[in-house]
Amino acid sequence: MENQEFTIAADGVEPSKVPQRTLYTGVKLPGVGIGTFGSDRFTGEEIAEAVKGAISVGYRHIDCASVYGNEHLIGESLKAAMEGGIKREELFVTSKVWNDMHGDGDVLISVAKSLKDLKLEYLDLYLIHWPFPNYHAPGCTVESRSKDAKPYIHEDFMKTWRQMERLVEMGLVKHIGTSNMTVAKLKLLMRDAKIKPAANEMELHPHFQQQELFDFCMENKIQPIGFCPIGSPTRPDRDKTENDTVDIEDPVVLKIAKRLNVHPAVVCIKWAVQRGQVPIPFSVRRNEYLSNLMCSTVDPITDEEMAELSKIDKNCRLIKGQVFLWKDDQPWEDLWDVNGEITPA
Repeated sequence: MENQEFTIAADGVEPSKVPQRTLYTGVKLPGVGIGTFGSDRFTGEEIAEAVKGAISVGYRHIDCASVYGNEHLIGESLKAAMEGGIKREELFVTSKVWNDMHGDGDVLISVAKSLKDLKLEYLDLYLIHWPFPNYHAPGCTVESRSKDAKPYIHEDFMKTWRQMERLVEMGLVKHIGTSNMTVAKLKLLMRDAKIKPAANEMELHPHFQQQELFDFCMENKIQPIGFCPIGSPTRPDRDKTENDTVDIEDPVVLKIAKRLNVHPAVVCIKWAVQRGQVPIPFSVRRNEYLSNLMCSTVDPITDEEMAELSKIDKNCRLIKGQVFLWKDDQPWEDLWDVNGEITPA
């Protein structure tokens, strides 16, 4: 493969110009990444091609997960990038252990498969995808419940976390972190962890700002990484409810978009970057993923506009996680410790 394969495209973004976040280890994390969850709407091949294209326009942060079922294809894209002149240390690659691989020994099996599929010798960040070990079949309805489902049990979670810590000690991953956590759960983890989480991946967009959790993470040097940064219009239909709001139709977002002459989605990405989280928008369309990266380097939102955006939070959680509930007829809010305490069995 010719080295020029992965020189930055003429209309791309020089990676050094993308805002960087510094993890507590001192390692830099690119301030915008590309997500790889296709929401059942795109094939693994389309997503892998988007990753290849994203790297060619300047992305260096790739967010993956074993449960997405496409890491073996994304691995080919990463291999092509590195054969084309991109150094491994220039990339920041994340993966996640799925719920059916919690506990003793299984975490090592999970990371070994991700490394093999991604064709890497190490991961920059490895996350526990959900704090619940509750398995559900891919593509099932939100009403689906596992007969073996359990509530969050901290002692069990810590068994998984100890396995995560071992991965750092073994050199298989550089950093470990969490996803879909709450303040109550993170407080327990911070109390008991030998290696504290470097990041927490969480739903973050203007209509769901999670200020308390965001602030907790920032105060404890846990970098917030935000999924659904534009409100995930392509999320699976099963995750949509009639009360969901649409960020890119918000009057404040539209007003700022008009001033900047950009798509409203760009405003959501800019807001995320300027607030301090790391958005990981997903798109297979070149014009979109290029725009999502480029917007972090030009035409910032004003302080006044950031203040306006801070006031449009509607507490609208889009990814509610119903399939992880452990009882019939249980409200999804039980997963999220809305009263500040972990929901008991």
